[in-house]
Amino acid sequence: MLFPLGWSTYYQDQGFRPLIESFLITTGVGGIVYLCFRNTGPSTVISHREGMVITTLGWALAGIFGGLPFYFSGVLPEPVDFVFETVSGFTTTGASVIKDVEIIPGGLLLWRSFTHWLGGLGIVVLGLAILPFLGVGGMQLYKAEVPGPIVDKLKPRLKDTAMILWKVYLFLTVLETVLLHIGGMDLLDSLCHTFGTLGTGGFSTKNASIGYYNSVYIDTVVTVFMLIGGANFALHFQLVRGRPLVMWRDPEFRFYLAVFVGFWIVSAINLYGPTYDSFGKALRYASFQVASIMTTTGYATADFEVWPGLAQLILVLCMFIGSSVGSTGGGMKCMRIIALLKLAHSELIRLTHPRAVSRVKLGTQAISGDVLSSIWGFCALWLGLLTVSALAVAATGVDAVTSFTGCLACIANVGPAFGALGPMDNYADLPQVAKWIMTLDMLLGRLEIYTVIILFFPRFYRK
Repeated sequence: MLFPLGWSTYYQDQGFRPLIESFLITTGVGGIVYLCFRNTGPSTVISHREGMVITTLGWALAGIFGGLPFYFSGVLPEPVDFVFETVSGFTTTGASVIKDVEIIPGGLLLWRSFTHWLGGLGIVVLGLAILPFLGVGGMQLYKAEVPGPIVDKLKPRLKDTAMILWKVYLFLTVLETVLLHIGGMDLLDSLCHTFGTLGTGGFSTKNASIGYYNSVYIDTVVTVFMLIGGANFALHFQLVRGRPLVMWRDPEFRFYLAVFVGFWIVSAINLYGPTYDSFGKALRYASFQVASIMTTTGYATADFEVWPGLAQLILVLCMFIGSSVGSTGGGMKCMRIIALLKLAHSELIRLTHPRAVSRVKLGTQAISGDVLSSIWGFCALWLGLLTVSALAVAATGVDAVTSFTGCLACIANVGPAFGALGPMDNYADLPQVAKWIMTLDMLLGRLEIYTVIILFFPRFYRK
């Protein structure tokens, strides 16, 4: 919280007091915990079970303590609201319960968007450090494509890997901030929208989101950096290291790019005529919204609820597919979709030629049966969670479209949905129970479901 606190101090805005109070409480609690356990003996290597507990509790507590500035400022006085807003920030979902963000002090807006930036890279490092132990398929597939432990792709030690990723992340942050500032945004707006773009979060300083600026230049810059945020950051590192073809050689990135381009062109054709009178406008708005939803960023330049049915369904499909593994984006992830498609193709060959030996491959590497089973299990659990959550939200009195797409947007960490939760609306008017359900959805979706759910199984705690 020191960064936004420094901003509020320099500009003397009303965010200073709630930020300093939150900073002192958070630091005090952390200090007490440290003092209580500092003499417990030398630490050993953290097991993957301990890592999952630390991860889940850490992210949950971040949602509570990170929401204190909104509570002390009076912006969000209800616990369900400030926890929802902050969990949405750290999980890079971008679903908001604040109706008018333009009246909020700059320091609080900066903290709100900064949670995206912190959560975005936190997820990338989490993917390298914790998720491979879960067997949920995403990182296992990446390891299958490039054999060896995932951290060895960058540096053999996790600390060195995290430092490299921070440097790449920071470089992209500075670059986009400068480009947006050149495009006419002031420094606060440039920083906040950069945090929301690279973290694929979507919190904006304007009620109309990116559409407020009505700028082709800004739309283009944000679209490009959303796509960068939705790609595997290990590939970004290799690109910086001077391997210009590394992205094109990666099967997941090729699929990711092909899906984006295909959905973009089809949506633009569908929008030309009924919605926009020129094909150039259709291309502009379709490219931005497809990139925004597929990378699970959630920024908006248009009200896609008035778009034709085909374009709307493409956006819903983008929510399911999501971005790449090792990125700041959410959704099921492209690599899992590729594996399922290849498995379906393999089964068709098996039906046609019963004696044929057909192996599912990603690039040149065969995908093991264990990894394929883990992917099936993850996708089944993901869809089951979506179904149960949507039914639970509908039971609170919310309509079917809002319940289903709202839960989908939260589990996939997208933000805007359809119905009463469209790009021009927000989550403020939902019942409190529905907000708690969607808060849990955001956390489950961001931590790949298993990381959270496995803590509720008694066998997890047995040696």
